[in-house]
Parts: sequence; structure tokens; C-alpha cells
Amino acid sequence: MEYSFANLTGAFHNLLLDTLGIPGWLTTTIECVLIGLGMLLAYSLLALFYIYFERKVCAAFQCRLGPNRVGPFGLLQAIADMFKILIKELIHLNHIDRFLFALAPYLVIIASMLCFAVLPWGNGLQIIDFNIGIFFLLACSSIGVLGILLAGWSSNNKFTLIGALRSGAQMVSYELSIGISVITMVCLAGTMNVPEIVQAQDHLWFIFSGHVPALIAFIIYIIAGTAETNRGPFDLPEAESELTAGYHTEYSGIHFGFFYLAEYLNLFIVSGVATLLFFGGWMPLHIPGWEGFNAVMDFIPSIIWFIAKAVIISFVIIWFKWTFPRLRIDQLMALEWKYLLPFGLFNLVLMTLVITFGWTL
Repeated sequence: MEYSFANLTGAFHNLLLDTLGIPGWLTTTIECVLIGLGMLLAYSLLALFYIYFERKVCAAFQCRLGPNRVGPFGLLQAIADMFKILIKELIHLNHIDRFLFALAPYLVIIASMLCFAVLPWGNGLQIIDFNIGIFFLLACSSIGVLGILLAGWSSNNKFTLIGALRSGAQMVSYELSIGISVITMVCLAGTMNVPEIVQAQDHLWFIFSGHVPALIAFIIYIIAGTAETNRGPFDLPEAESELTAGYHTEYSGIHFGFFYLAEYLNLFIVSGVATLLFFGGWMPLHIPGWEGFNAVMDFIPSIIWFIAKAVIISFVIIWFKWTFPRLRIDQLMALEWKYLLPFGLFNLVLMTLVITFGWTL
């Protein structure tokens, strides 16, 4: 059986509460602070990794080398860029709504942090765990669009406003397809509890046991998820040739860095949710009847399984960006309302029939 991190966290809780005699309220406070620091550390490391990873993947697609000067294999380039953006001056603008202008990047960061906390990183390694985890995840993911709209409107710039309106229309539209794909897989799992969804894929991942409806749901999810993160070929809100930098044109320094970080972390969150719903989360690859193979797969730690799956799915999303040209706004909306949404609704009905007649593996 895969090692559960719940044993480690439980032992630490007992150490504080029983061995050291720390009061319950203070124990909870210490644990929350440590969890927050852990999230910030993971957030930063993932952002640095994805910046380097995308630069290398992009370079490979374009027959270039990518970062190769700063540090071995260019590994320190992303760290150098991080320090550069931290020490850049915050430019104070006139004729803006200062409070909303400052609030917007924090809303984007908070939304991604809340979604971050729901992901099951390993067996027993999850920050927020309750019976409507998927519903909470969908609700929190909708907060980010508020930050983008506020950023565009409060900047008092026509280019940022156009970028924010594009982003709002795009994200609200594609959230429907994401939600329908998620509901399709929730129907297959029979629960919205995240650990239970993972445990339901103990013998076979949903992408295999759900037959054709699961595959269709995954394709719709990965397309809509790419659009939800404002990444190419759906990067109309940040269309450099038209809107300079879109909704964050007027931002500088660490405030711009927040938007930059949130884009990469949202890429990981979209990939992590796909891993959770379709590829078993932290669950190892198990093939029915192959007991020896399954035993070998169980030796790989659950956290490695989850991160590896999420990175592979992220690679596919990055592949989209550097392969397809940017869509026009009418093509973007037609893809959602004329194709993805109707197919998603039909697929939901199809999954219901598959479950009703017991055709799942």
C-alpha cells in the first residue's frame, strides 16, 4: 500500500499537542503558518520551474537552445529574472483607481492559492479536504477573472480595458465547458470529495475506465483549460500586436510579477485538476491482472506520480501555444458556444447512459 503522508502530519500534530504540551489553538496556528510557508515555497519553485521549462520547450520547437548562459544549462536564468522583477521600481500612475489597481494582482494570486490548496499532491498530502472539494475548486477558480477585470478597468487605459473585457468574456465562456467536463467525471466518480475521486481510480484511471465519454471530456477540458489560463492560441487578452500587454500593461515591478506568476501557476492548476479527474491523481498506474507490474509502480512515491503527470499535461498545453496561431475573437467564441459547449452537454448525457447501464470498467 502506498505510504500515506497523513501519518507524518499526524505525528507532527501529536508532537506539538501532546509531547510539547502546546495548547490546541496555538498548535493550529503553528500548523497554518507552516502550511502557508510551504505553499509559498512550492508556489515559487513551481513558477521558476515552469518559466525555465517553457523557455526550453519553446526553444526546442523553434530549433533554438533556449537559456544556456546563466548557470549550468541556463538553470539560474529564471532565478535571475525573479530577482530582477523583485527590485524593479513600482511606477505610480495618475488618473487610476489606486485601491482597485493595487488589489487586482492580489485577487489573481489568492484565487490560484485557494485552488492550489485543494490539489491532492500525494496520499494524505492535501491542505483542504472536505466533501465538496470539486465544487470549492470551481468556485475559487472563478475569482481570478475579477482581478483581471479590475486590473483593466482601474488602469484607466483603453487598451487595458479592451484586454480585460476580452479576458472576462473568454474566461466566463470557457468556464462552462470546464464545469461540464468536471461534472461528467464527478458523475463517473459518484462523489465531489477529492481523496475519494483518487481512491476510485485505484485499479484503473478514469481516462481508461470511463470509455469514450471520459476521453471526450478530457479533450474538451484541455482545450477549455488552455483558454481559461489565457495562453496561446487563446491569448487574445494579452495580444501584444494589438494591445501591448493587455490588462496588465500599466503594471510594473512585483505587481506585474504577480500576474506573471499566476499565469504559470494556473497552468499547473489546470494540469493538476486534469491529473486528478482523468489520470488518477497521485495514484500509481495499475493494470488489472498485472500484479508484479502494479507492485513495482507502488514503489514510486505518490507525490512524484502527481507532479510527473501534471508536468506532462502542462507540456501538452505548452505544445498548443507554440504550435497553433492565435485565434480571432469571433473564432474564439464560436469554438466555445458552437462546438465545445454542445459537445460537452451531449457527452454528459452519454456518460450518464454509460454509468446507468454499467458499461464502465
